Amino acid sequence: MKILVVSDTHRNFSVLNDAVNKNLDADLIIHLGDGENEARDIHNLHPEKAMIYVGGNCDYGMHRQKQIVTVCGYKIYCCHGHHENVHGGLAGLVAAAKAEDCKIALYGHTHLYRTEVIDDVFIMNPGSLDSPRNHNDPTYGVIMVSSAGEIQMNIIAVKK
Repeated sequence: MKILVVSDTHRNFSVLNDAVNKNLDADLIIHLGDGENEARDIHNLHPEKAMIYVGGNCDYGMHRQKQIVTVCGYKIYCCHGHHENVHGGLAGLVAAAKAEDCKIALYGHTHLYRTEVIDDVFIMNPGSLDSPRNHNDPTYGVIMVSSAGEIQMNIIAVKK
C-alpha cells in the first residue's frame, strides 16, 4: 500500500496538485493540516481517492484535530502537531500515538521534514510543500507498507 503524506500547503493548490499527480498510484492521501482549501479541491478532483485531513493551526474550518486510520493492520496517528507541542520535542506525539496503540505517527506544523523510529513508533513529518524552513526544498512523504507488513518511509524533495 502506498500512502502520500503532505502538510502545510498554505493555500498553494499548485504544489499539492503536482504532488498528487506524481503519486496517482497512492491508495491513500493524508494531509496533516494548514491547507484546508486546496485539500478540499484535490478531494473534489479525485473523489475516488481515500483522503484524510486534520486541522492545522492556520485552518478555520471544522476539522478533527487528530484522526486514527488503520492501514494493513497498523494504526496511524495523524495530527498537525501544534496540540502535541512538536516544537518542544516529540515526546507528546509519541505518547499520544502509543496511547492509541498506533505504530505510525504523522505530524506537520514545523515545516521541517523528519523520519525516525522512537520507542517502536515510526514517526514522519513530511515537511512543507509551500514554505519549507532552513533553506530546504519543498518536500512531501511517501509511506509504503508491504504485504509482509514492512514499513518504509521516504521524504521526496521537489526541486524549485
